[in-house]
Amino acid sequence: MTRAQSRPPGGPRPGRSRMGPTRISTLVVAALAAAAAAWLLISGLYYSGLPRLPWLPVVTLAGLAVLEAYAAINTRGRIERRPGRDPVNPLMVARFVVLAKASSLAGAIFAGGYAGLTGWLFVETTRAAGEDRPAAGAGLLASLALVAAALWLERSCRVPEQQDDEDREPGDRDTRPGPR
Repeated sequence: MTRAQSRPPGGPRPGRSRMGPTRISTLVVAALAAAAAAWLLISGLYYSGLPRLPWLPVVTLAGLAVLEAYAAINTRGRIERRPGRDPVNPLMVARFVVLAKASSLAGAIFAGGYAGLTGWLFVETTRAAGEDRPAAGAGLLASLALVAAALWLERSCRVPEQQDDEDREPGDRDTRPGPR
C-alpha cells in the first residue's frame, strides 16, 4: 500500500499540518512570556536613563484594533450575503484570516509586555514611574482590544454551517440571493 492510499480521502498529507483556529492557550503562553521578559528588562534598565514611555505604539495598536473590528463586521455581512453587500472574495478572506492570526499573536505579546511593564510601574514609587503608568495602562488596553478584534475577525471569516440537501425538510429551500 502506498502513502497516498493509506491516508483518508480529502485529508491532509502525513507530515503536513493544517491551519486551524487560534488557540487561546498559545496567546496566554505568549503573553506570559512577554510579561516576564518585560518585567526583567524594565527592572534592569529603568534607571539607566530611558526616555518617557511613548504613546505612538498605543495609538497604533488601538487603530489596528478598530480596523480589524470593522473588517470583521464587513466580512461577516458579505459572507452571509446580507442585502446591499457585495459577495466576498475568497482570497481576501484567506488574507484576513492570516492577518487575524498574526495580529492576535502580536497583540498577545504586546499585552504581555505592557502587563509586565504596568505591573512593575505600579510597584515602583518614583515620580517617573507614576508618569509612565497612563501610557503603560493604555497600551495594555489597546493590546487586549487588538487581540479581541483579531479573534473576532478570524471568527467572522468562517463559512456558516449549512444544512445538507438530505437533512432538509421537503418544504425548506435556500433563500439566500446569488448563484448556488
